[in-house]
Amino acid sequence: MKSFTLGEIDFEKGGGVIPAIVQDFRTGRVLMVAYMNREALEETIASGRACYYSRSRKRLWRKGEESGNFQVVHELRLDCDADTMLLSVEQRGDGVACAEGYESCFFRVWRNGGWEIAEPRKVDPAKYGPGYGHAKKPEQLKHKS
Repeated sequence: MKSFTLGEIDFEKGGGVIPAIVQDFRTGRVLMVAYMNREALEETIASGRACYYSRSRKRLWRKGEESGNFQVVHELRLDCDADTMLLSVEQRGDGVACAEGYESCFFRVWRNGGWEIAEPRKVDPAKYGPGYGHAKKPEQLKHKS
C-alpha cells in the first residue's frame, strides 16, 4: 500500500488551497465546506483541531476562535486526485458548524421555486458578538421560510 506525504497534496491546482469537506464523525452529515492551505493542514494535524484558510480574510481560521464552536478531528481523508480533504469531526461548543447558528451550513433546501430553511436554528449568532460571521449581501439574505 502506497503512503502519501503532505508534499504530494496538490495545493497549487486551487491556487494554494484545497477544498475541505467537513462531516460529523458520528452521523456522516456534511456540516460545512471550507478550504485549507498547507499551513492550515499542518496545524490541524499537530493540534487535532480543525484549522482552515479563510479566503475572504486571507489568513488562517481556527474554527471556533470567535464562537467557541471548535471541531475535534477524528479522521482526515484525501481524495484520489490528492486535491480535496475530508475531515471527520466532533463539533464542540454550541454544536453548530454554521456562522448563522445552524448545526450544518446546509440548512436550506430548494422547494417550490425557492430556498426554504429546513431545520431549526440552534443558537442566535448575535451571541458571539456584532463582528461574528461573514457580512451578507442583501440578495443573500432573502429566503423563503
